[in-house]
Amino acid sequence: MKKLSHMSPSKIVLLIIDGVGGLPHPKTGKTELEAAEKPNLDQIAKESVCGLIDPVSPGITPGSAPGHLAIFGYDPIKYNIGRGIIEALGIDLELKPRDIAARGNFCTIDSRGIITDRRAGRISTEKNAELCQLLNKIAIDGAEILVTPVKEHRFVLILRGEGLSPELTDSDPQQVGLAPKKIEALVPQAQRTAEIANEFVSQARTCLKNETLANMVLMRGFSQRPDIPTIPEIYKLKPAAIAVYPMYRGLARLVGMQILPAGGSITDQLESLHHHYKDYDFFFIHFKATDSRGEDGDFEAKVRAIEEVDDALPNLLKLNPDVLIVTADHSTPATLAMHSWHSVPFMLRSRWCRPDDVTEFSERACLAGGMGRFPAVDIMPLAMANALKLDKFGA
Repeated sequence: MKKLSHMSPSKIVLLIIDGVGGLPHPKTGKTELEAAEKPNLDQIAKESVCGLIDPVSPGITPGSAPGHLAIFGYDPIKYNIGRGIIEALGIDLELKPRDIAARGNFCTIDSRGIITDRRAGRISTEKNAELCQLLNKIAIDGAEILVTPVKEHRFVLILRGEGLSPELTDSDPQQVGLAPKKIEALVPQAQRTAEIANEFVSQARTCLKNETLANMVLMRGFSQRPDIPTIPEIYKLKPAAIAVYPMYRGLARLVGMQILPAGGSITDQLESLHHHYKDYDFFFIHFKATDSRGEDGDFEAKVRAIEEVDDALPNLLKLNPDVLIVTADHSTPATLAMHSWHSVPFMLRSRWCRPDDVTEFSERACLAGGMGRFPAVDIMPLAMANALKLDKFGA
């Protein structure tokens, strides 16, 4: 791609409707996309070539980071980047080269130590900041402890010191009804770091014992900043990201995107797109609520989130980008209330695509699309080709 890519004035807009893929509701037989009133998404589908993507591989449930990295063209197996460093970059933390970052959730446990809510009722960011002040009082020999609020129940833990290793397991079992797991070293040289991380969790539980909801922490994604080629290096693009949630800003920054103001809603995000449209040739727009409502198990709320995106789309369509792609980083069916392994609907509209017979943006409809089912890492080459930004391969 480095050899084939070249600069041009054409514009690419990539809209990620996080977790948009779903499963049929047991009463109606319709997925969230099929149940939603979404005339604008359906109109785009009629003008697009459609299909289904596998973010990682068939049967594999992707996290948000590998799902996005695949869409950006990075092999998610080769570039398996921990959640912690992405969260830290997303809130503009100043990191030292050997810092270890981990993503934390405030969570709720019962009297037996069993998790009853992995997100502590999605406490407010203000409450999060208050609790982080408590955790910043934790002292452990061998490491400096830095705890910074992110958004709602999420925070970032930084371990700073000599001889620390990110090769650790998570404490988050990723489901309720289980106790937090002990953090284990994956390699012998990480044993001391595992002990420090477990001591932090133990002291955090003590600090939070009087809290009703946020009375424990879950840790995952221990990581350091990786060496990764950037989108401008690979694709000769001038890319920008318009994302509300810090994690997605962190991912975008990691791959070389400029972070633009996003406001607090999809309407604000599209206003930002208009304001900065002349300055960049690739835009990544991220919408989170579909994923959050899916994780909450709230089918109707996820339907409403899809309709919220659709209502805002005319403001994007006014710009008539040379290439418009709409897809997601993974599926989050409300019936499962978690990420899933199911393939994700995809559509690409450009002057140079071959529109198929798909007339709506949904899982079932996209299954019959002209792209069939394909790996998410193929999206960027398709976007570049349809933007006429790729040279011919070979003689």
